[in-house]
Amino acid sequence: MDMVKKLQSLYVRMGEQLSKYLEPLALFSLRFMVAKVFLDSGLSKWDGFLQFNVDKYDLFKYEFFCPEPIREGALLLCDPQTLDYVDGSLMVTIIESLAVVAGVVEVLLPILLIIGLFSRFATFGLLGMTMFIQLAVFPTLDHWINPASWWVATLLVIFARGPGFLSIDRFLGLDAKRTPTK
Repeated sequence: MDMVKKLQSLYVRMGEQLSKYLEPLALFSLRFMVAKVFLDSGLSKWDGFLQFNVDKYDLFKYEFFCPEPIREGALLLCDPQTLDYVDGSLMVTIIESLAVVAGVVEVLLPILLIIGLFSRFATFGLLGMTMFIQLAVFPTLDHWINPASWWVATLLVIFARGPGFLSIDRFLGLDAKRTPTK
């Protein structure tokens, strides 16, 4: 029995040491991987500094909110009979504004996440975007399974554990150092 306890103790100590050194790298990797997905999407919406790519208006209007064929359960913002919008309408203005806001948020929040500043705020914002995309734009199980579930799982780990040692949050004292519970 003494040998079993020694092996158990060795295994626990080994796990604690691995966690101590690997968790910061794992959390940084998770932050970087999920941020890159959103950052790439956000950067594609810009032609240059503060120059929104106006072609993305059509992506939001017709691919996201007025697709043909209509996706069952998706948020439909155009006339369902004509699958078009009234030019200059309030709905077009709202959708175009939403496109610009998405472009800003998809750049700003991933940058915060990569550097580890206000990480939980950034994570919460990206979780909100993911849920909106899933529930309003692509409300299908196949989109949920891949890629949305991976984004949510990664973001939830970061939200629950924090950004880790390799973050500005930790340096500024915005994320307390975690100690293992016994």
